[in-house]
Amino acid sequence: MIKEDIMVSVICMTYNHGPYIRNALDGFVSQKTSFMYEVIVHDDASTDNTVEIIREYEKKYPHIIKPIYQTENQYSKGVNASQVFIHPLVRGKYIALCEGDDYWTDSLKLQKQVDVMEQHPEVDICAHTVSMIDSKSKKKVGEIKPTNKVGILSLSMVIEGGGAFVSTNSLLYRRELMDSPPYFREKCPLDYALQIQGAMRGGMLYLTDNMAVYRVAVPGSWTDRVSNSKYYITQAEMIKRMLDRVNECTQYKYDLIIQKQKRKLDFASLEVNGEYKKLKEYLYRDLYNEKPLKWKVKLFIKKYFSNLIGIYKERKK
Repeated sequence: MIKEDIMVSVICMTYNHGPYIRNALDGFVSQKTSFMYEVIVHDDASTDNTVEIIREYEKKYPHIIKPIYQTENQYSKGVNASQVFIHPLVRGKYIALCEGDDYWTDSLKLQKQVDVMEQHPEVDICAHTVSMIDSKSKKKVGEIKPTNKVGILSLSMVIEGGGAFVSTNSLLYRRELMDSPPYFREKCPLDYALQIQGAMRGGMLYLTDNMAVYRVAVPGSWTDRVSNSKYYITQAEMIKRMLDRVNECTQYKYDLIIQKQKRKLDFASLEVNGEYKKLKEYLYRDLYNEKPLKWKVKLFIKKYFSNLIGIYKERKK
């Protein structure tokens, strides 16, 4: 099979996703397309039954499922697995993303996104609406939906969206973004940097169709890790450095938006670190005023009652 035969390469990163990986794999193999696609599943030396499940699908769908099985965990060694192991194998004109704890719900997802991208050669990246479900209760807790209209979202909107603007498992983009990443992505492997790069040339195509599910608070996932204040603050500082490089790359055209986004990151870092008094300081007053009443009530409770709750729990032990 020659390289050009594959229209889409799906990249799936997985580690100890035994309870979830079947949903992801079922979503991949159920795609109905007029073109060929492949699914590169990278397992980072899982210690549960994830590998067994992947092998089952590899055997059943050898023309689709193309696994990479690590014997040592690459993430713990600081290795960029996407760059080192996955990218050399990618054959598609487009790349789609979905981690092993998330999944697609629409069998026409890839077809819809490829069709609209083929109609818009001036655009490099496409996203769509995604449902959020709690990994424990399995109840829907919201949607990742930046707008109610189909269309092209500007680079300004993507920067201001802060990475949570769209969901990772909704992204489909031209492989050229992988082949020639700008320097601001070199030390920031987060999807936020990819979204910004993708929107630089012609914005981001957005489809309102809800075609996937993002699980919240899966153990070891990004949403789980950022609940740790030290991890969040480290990530925030990395993103701020990335935004400074974006500012340079765009010749400060988006400076006002970028500076506000950096203040938002500082604001959130203060919150997760429990520095509640500083949130009302002049530097952050506009951000505080933009917050809904529900958030302010929660902040009040955390500020004035968190210590009492902690003391109560200690006494009960």
